[in-house]
Amino acid sequence: MTLHYLNTAADPRVADYTGLTDTALRRRREPEEGMYIAESSKVLRRALDAGHRPRSFFLAEKWIPDLQDLLDRYPEVPAYVGTADILEEITGFHLHRGALAAMERPAPLELESLLASARRVAVLEDIVDHTNIGAIFRSAAALGVDAVLVSPRCADPLYRRAIRVSMGTVFQVPWVRLTDWPGQLEVLRNAGFVTAALALAEDSLTLDQLSSRRDERLALVLGTEGDGLAAGTISAVDLTVRIPMSGGVDSLNVAAASAVAFWECRAGG
Repeated sequence: MTLHYLNTAADPRVADYTGLTDTALRRRREPEEGMYIAESSKVLRRALDAGHRPRSFFLAEKWIPDLQDLLDRYPEVPAYVGTADILEEITGFHLHRGALAAMERPAPLELESLLASARRVAVLEDIVDHTNIGAIFRSAAALGVDAVLVSPRCADPLYRRAIRVSMGTVFQVPWVRLTDWPGQLEVLRNAGFVTAALALAEDSLTLDQLSSRRDERLALVLGTEGDGLAAGTISAVDLTVRIPMSGGVDSLNVAAASAVAFWECRAGG
């Protein structure tokens, strides 16, 4: 294992890490280049345990002992080490969570294959807030959701903030980015799923009414907080469902609503 010490923020070998705080740039760049950034020792370990491959490590010298076992496990992967000031100049923020790693983005999964063994699926429409994406994945992992499908305009589940908020559970819940939305709801229907959208429609079932149906295969469709689900999506699903509210509150944050719905509609036995 060879450590590469950085003397300048302009070192071309660490181009993967430049401008990490430029969200718009990174959203375009990372999928195009087939990579993503794992931040913190815990997240990095979860990514590696999930079988993802590192292309480089990036850390301050004081974190070397904490990651020595990983550096030894991947002796062929370069590890770039710099002072706190140089690392901050490269990334745009103070690196205080141990380390970063540039990871190879795994190959996309096939939708039909993913659905074959699933009983509970979350479908996310146009949720662009990475914090919400990460929180939804964490709830999905904890509450028995077998897969997550994201619409073409959804935020990237492998964006650094989404990964961090999910505590790395984006690596354990299989997911697919849809290409035809809401057209691919038909694929779910053909696979035997009842599709239920969380929406405040006049004919919505309450969440406990949906749960009492005990549907063998269920896909819960969630949309953005501001605009909610598109009219075309609501007309394309089998059912709409709402979470009964009190205290003058009309809705929950989408991440909170997802956790309530995942728990109430979890598959039995």
